[in-house]
Amino acid sequence: MKILLVRVSSLGDVLHNLPMVADLLSHHPHATIDWVVEEGYVSLVRLNPHVRKIIPFALRRWRKGLGKPGTRAEMKAFWRSLREEEYDLVFDTQGLLKTGAIMGAARVKPGGRKIGLANGSEGSGYEGISRFFHTESIPLDPRTHAVARGRLVAGNALGYAVDTPPDFGLPAPQASNRPDWLPQEGYAVFFHGTARDAKKWAPPNWIALGNALAPMPVLLPWGSDKERQEAEALAAGIPNARVLPKLSMMDAVTLAQQAALAVGVDTGLTHIAAAFYRPTVEIYADSPKWKTEGNWSPRIVNLGEMGAPPSSTDVIAAARALLQTV
Repeated sequence: MKILLVRVSSLGDVLHNLPMVADLLSHHPHATIDWVVEEGYVSLVRLNPHVRKIIPFALRRWRKGLGKPGTRAEMKAFWRSLREEEYDLVFDTQGLLKTGAIMGAARVKPGGRKIGLANGSEGSGYEGISRFFHTESIPLDPRTHAVARGRLVAGNALGYAVDTPPDFGLPAPQASNRPDWLPQEGYAVFFHGTARDAKKWAPPNWIALGNALAPMPVLLPWGSDKERQEAEALAAGIPNARVLPKLSMMDAVTLAQQAALAVGVDTGLTHIAAAFYRPTVEIYADSPKWKTEGNWSPRIVNLGEMGAPPSSTDVIAAARALLQTV
């Protein structure tokens, strides 16, 4: 059986789709699984050794140069690569016009099936026109967890129950693979940055947490100039804090993978730490906890709720309890 997964973005959503791979292979161990994903997340999918072929999609970059011959050549090469194989099953678990169009262009064997979402979850960017490209549309409860969505679509299509914890297929951290720019001792990482200010946790809370963890090193990554300035302001109030240089996505993944403790707001890198089963405190301030909370391990604590961020006291208590499990 040849299977194609279409889940192109974003970082957290691609991560949350990974358990589909283990589920499919558990029930069809001889299947081959390919994946279409935005080029920026290829390296994340590549961490899962059970994905045979990754087809990079670069729409975000192509849009900036549609008139350039090089861009048009890349786009033609993408569609050609997409259509090299005939698949038994194609899954679109994102439900957008662009992912539906990719599904539509993919080739299937006689009797092959193209399966997608009949509806979106609450607050998602689901586009109903994507159903035009399906042969089967699977309805789900609008409050289905982000990790469960793809798993349930596949289980429903293939007739198996989804009744096991998610397996992201990610490698366990190895001390021998620890890069030189990370401390050799156990460290905490604060994933404080996010694109939407309302999802952030107040700086005095981060500073209180950092002081409570002292003398443990606290690493502060950032993804924009604004976040770098925020990290520097936090570091000024936290003993043994260090503002990191600009990291590549894979360096940021390594940062999450190797952490003795990760504390972060509702953002992709926090969810990556949880997927690596690192001791993780997820902070919810302006997004629904039911949608993405790490609920597959006792080493993950989810605090706060939409419109009700947790106190520093609660996060400090959760962090200290998790550190006792390391």
